[in-house]
Amino acid sequence: MTDFWNNISRYPRFFVSSLVGLILIILAPFKNLFKVPKLRILVIIFLLTLIIFIYIILQNMLGL
Repeated sequence: MTDFWNNISRYPRFFVSSLVGLILIILAPFKNLFKVPKLRILVIIFLLTLIIFIYIILQNMLGL
């Protein structure tokens, strides 16, 4: 029975490490874009625009 609980206690650690690995794989192409100065500016502008757009949508959805 202790093996069962030992295995159950490993699942959160596995989930967190899998999630971190997935995020690192997804963000790897953006790291290469930051090496080129012109693309760096475009990526920053795009990310800021995306964050502002999502903020405005959430604000209207919540009625604030």
